[in-house]
Amino acid sequence: MKNQDTKQNKSLYRISFILVAILAALLIVYVLSSIGGKSKGPIENILQTAEDQVTNIENNAIIKDRVAERKQKLNWFANYKKDINLLRNPNKILLGGSDDSQKESFETIINLEDSLKTTFPIIHIYGAWGSKKSEEFPELAVRTIISMGSSPMITWEPWLGDFDSNEYVGIPSIAKRDKNCLKAISGGTYDKYIRTWAKEAKKIGEPIFIRFAHEMNDPYRYPWGPQNNKTKDFILAWQHVHQIFELEKATNIIWVWSPHPSYEKFDAYYPGDKYVDYVGLGVLNFGTSVTWSKWWSFKDLFGKDYPKLSKFNKPIMIAEFGSLNVGGNRAEWFADALRDLPKKYPLIKSIVFFHYPADETLTNKKVSWYFIEDQDVLDSIKKHIRIWDK
Repeated sequence: MKNQDTKQNKSLYRISFILVAILAALLIVYVLSSIGGKSKGPIENILQTAEDQVTNIENNAIIKDRVAERKQKLNWFANYKKDINLLRNPNKILLGGSDDSQKESFETIINLEDSLKTTFPIIHIYGAWGSKKSEEFPELAVRTIISMGSSPMITWEPWLGDFDSNEYVGIPSIAKRDKNCLKAISGGTYDKYIRTWAKEAKKIGEPIFIRFAHEMNDPYRYPWGPQNNKTKDFILAWQHVHQIFELEKATNIIWVWSPHPSYEKFDAYYPGDKYVDYVGLGVLNFGTSVTWSKWWSFKDLFGKDYPKLSKFNKPIMIAEFGSLNVGGNRAEWFADALRDLPKKYPLIKSIVFFHYPADETLTNKKVSWYFIEDQDVLDSIKKHIRIWDK
């Protein structure tokens, strides 16, 4: 009864708050309209601003209510966040999501959760290296995710072109910065930047997943790949970054090592058990959207590598999980992927949905991984993740 009264009070407060905002807007309309037509342009602008403010008040109130409700649904996850060792070896599959949400609200992630009738304990974001403001430790996003009851995961990409040569004296010119970039990292060139990140991460005081220099075995996509670096340089760079975080006592980090499944050589790039908490892979079916791809099943993309990855005896994370809707039945693709997954792949302990609406990182055109409006896909995913929780 107490909870019901609290909910009613919250609803009454919210309704009253919105009514006051609307009345204030109406008062502005009345006052300004009495001025007459001479000030029509400015009046329209002011009215539009008033309308926008009312909309923002309403949206913020709704999001705040949804976040509070969301956090309550993740009460079970609080024990994992208190004990990082539980997160390093969970006894259930932890779901997550990644999309183009704004740092302040992650509203579209919440919309996806609502559509799937679940709540993600992990929310995934991307961060690039560099001297720009946007390349600093993403404190706002991280604290927002934590306030929502989840744990953040950051794919931390060592793009080096944005570093200020005045701040980092002696770094190569931009044209030469990609060549042997991992050797430069392990050699200490960017220690100031890494150390700052470590200090900021430590201050958070709660677990953060970091997926550093992912797909390092792909020779085409990223400058930290084998086209610019030796295999041993990746291992030394990974260990060096890890050691700086240890020296700064940032012990709240969960390290996700994430090779590309297509290029294998897993053993050659493995930094060592001491430095890795999760093995993470992207499993994305591009279907027939590009010339180099076809309709691949989850088993085609991941199943064949599972025995090789199992040898590391680490929990496995599907760090980017999705399928396009070109060349096959996407609802069936998800059903085949998720059906009996805990039994077929017992080391999988996390799956993070890749839900971007306009991705052009691997193609010369934008492709959409969105499925929130595809009811067949939603039903397919809901059916199977519901079974896991039984």
